Amino acid sequence: MTARACADGLQIAGLTRLSTCDWPGRLVATVFLQGCPLDCGFCHNPELIDPRTPGRIAWAEIIAFLERRRGLLDGVVFSGGEPTRQPGLADAMAHVRALGFGVGLHTAGPYPARLAHVLPLCDWVGLDIKAPERLYAAVCGVASAATKAFASLRLAQDSGVDLQVRTTVDPTTMSDVDVAELTDTLAELGVADHVLQRVRPDGTRPEYAARLAAVRA
Repeated sequence: MTARACADGLQIAGLTRLSTCDWPGRLVATVFLQGCPLDCGFCHNPELIDPRTPGRIAWAEIIAFLERRRGLLDGVVFSGGEPTRQPGLADAMAHVRALGFGVGLHTAGPYPARLAHVLPLCDWVGLDIKAPERLYAAVCGVASAATKAFASLRLAQDSGVDLQVRTTVDPTTMSDVDVAELTDTLAELGVADHVLQRVRPDGTRPEYAARLAAVRA
């Protein structure tokens, strides 16, 4: 199968044509890929979780858009959902690089082997570490995701790629003590760039938004 054919199979849920926040310091387009094995309560794109949902945008449309943006955008970020779930990701990244754009990736690290495959194609990675390992089940519904996320962290660190670790602080499942524990753990692991993000109710499921409002009241 050719590289273009693999990329053509991507389930693309959406495209942000210009973003200043998805890759720090860069002007980028962000491609959102469908499907995620996690189910975080605070997810503000829950419609992207179901892997059976077909894509809405063809890869050819993304390429046509990027060809018109050469010299105007610094790069392309692949986000989700969980982009490493899709086997066409590496081919899509290679295509983007061939057009002269930098490649960024948002991932929660649930597929370490797949992440290892695409890391050589990445210029920057934003890796979500959700919580201390013991709280992963409460935060994202999958206890085993903790081991995989921390394995992905080690892979990203060993690759030498520009790395930012992000944690969305969910006050319905994590206390200040839990956040401090995670911060200390990541520092001990050598993480130099760890960003805490305030959870937003926008786009979340109504039941989660209600729990969040009650905690913040």
